[in-house]
Order: sequence, then structure tokens, then C-alpha cells
Amino acid sequence: MKVLNFGSLNIDYVYSVDHFVSKGETLSSDGMSVYSGGKGLNQSIALSRAGAEVYHAGIIGEDGMFLKEILREAGVDTTYIEDAQAIRTGHAIIQKDKNGDNCIMLYGGANRMVTRDMIDKVLDQFDKGDLLVLQNEVNELAYLIEAAHERGMLIALNPSPIDDIIYEIDLDRVDYLLLNEIEAVAIAGENLEEALLLDRLCSKFPEISIVLTLGEKGSLYARRGRKVRQAIYKVPVVDTTAAGDTFTGYFLAVILEGGTVEKALDMAAKASAMAVTKQGAAPSIPQRNEVEKKSIGTFI
Repeated sequence: MKVLNFGSLNIDYVYSVDHFVSKGETLSSDGMSVYSGGKGLNQSIALSRAGAEVYHAGIIGEDGMFLKEILREAGVDTTYIEDAQAIRTGHAIIQKDKNGDNCIMLYGGANRMVTRDMIDKVLDQFDKGDLLVLQNEVNELAYLIEAAHERGMLIALNPSPIDDIIYEIDLDRVDYLLLNEIEAVAIAGENLEEALLLDRLCSKFPEISIVLTLGEKGSLYARRGRKVRQAIYKVPVVDTTAAGDTFTGYFLAVILEGGTVEKALDMAAKASAMAVTKQGAAPSIPQRNEVEKKSIGTFI
């Protein structure tokens, strides 16, 4: 089974600050670093490092050509990445505070230049049963889901960043829905305690495998009445930027190779814990052999 990630490709400008800037405030940064990023790119790298066969589709500007090389070095096929001449690559301005938490502002750029013609040409290269991985950082998301569903592909959606576009999508076409508590509340339409929130989502989408990430409280999986809870691995936090994307990539990769939900959640939790101990987004995502060597005791 092949994995197609039709996702964003960003340049991350990361500013180290004491605290997140407030309205009307001018704040000096303690440092600035430039990294590859975008939820799409990060998830492709996580999938590949977890052992999946991954193809990335998307668009970059002239300033983002180095992103292709970073993907290739991670083992991702970049055949379906197009170059836009008239627009800059998408980018993110990231504030990272002294606790390792982050605050992100996105500019879509070339990520918003996807056409239906491009989508059809790329999807025609994939078969029934292949997996399409999506986030909400490229345009034509609803069309991507419909076109993939018509071709018999499996679909995994991480609806981040959450906005009104998500309400235009037929989520019943999705096979795997991976989301955090804020996104879950928006889709469920109710602000509920986590267990009730998951029940609400399962009631709305009974055929979807749902993974709800809960930060320090771990994660929950549910489908057709079955629930699995996963605790976090406690580690010193340096940078949380790619934690969610690492979790998504590892969970899906293990499921695709036939692993149990329990194994997939555990590997995803372990890999994301390792990611937050390092600076940057894509550079912090660990290799599969590194994750497998870790035991619970080595994290404490």
C-alpha cells in the first residue's frame, strides 16, 4: 500500500521569546532560526521515518526548493511536487516561549495554488486501497476527499488548522480522523468533557476511526464502541512544534503495516515525546529504529 500526502510545504521562521507577544506590545526575540515545516511536510517525514512508502504532492515557490531535498533525504518521493514561479512558498512565523510552547501564524502562499486538474492527475497514479493523508493547509480539500473516495482510496484527515472549510467537507468519506480537543469541539459542535466529546464524535461518524489527542492527558482511540487510551511519555520539553505531526505519521504508519491500535498509539506517543526534546519541526522527528530502542524507563 502506498501513501500519498497531498499537503503543505512551509518554511518555518522560529523566534525564541520569553512570552507570546500581546496586543500593542513590541517584543524582542532572543534568537531566530529557519527550518523546513508545514503540517504536510512534517507528516510525510514522520510517515517515512516510521517505515511507510510515502509520496508527497504539493506546490512550492522558488524560495522553497530546498524543501524537496529535505523530503528526499527523509525517503519521501517528491515526483508530485510542483514549482510555482509567481508566488512565495508558504511559511509560518512561530513564537517559541521559555517553556517550549509555541504560537503560530501561517501564510498559505503556494500551498493555496492547488488546482482540481493537478489533483486529478496525481490521484490517477494511485490505486484503490492506497492511503491519502490530508491536513487543512492546502486549498480544494473537499474536492480532494471526494475524488479520492471515488477512486476507492482510504483517507486520513488531520483537520488542522480548524476553520470553516472543514464544515464544507463530507467527513463520512474519511476513514481516519486525527484531531486535538479544540478541533474535536469545533466538529462535534459542543464543548464537552473528553470522554463525552469522543462519544459525540463516534455518534456522528460511526464508521470512522477517531484518534483524539489530549496533550498531557495522552490520547484516545475509538471506533464502533471500542476505545483505547494511551498515556504520554514524560520528557523535558524543548519545542512542541512537530509533536502532533509526528504522532499522526507514526500512528498511521504502524496501522498500515498491520499493527494493532495499541501498538500504533504507543509508538506514536513515544515518537512524539522524542520529537519535543529537540529544536525545530522536521529535524526533530525521530527514525523508527531510534523509537524502538526507547523504553519507558529511559524517558523518566
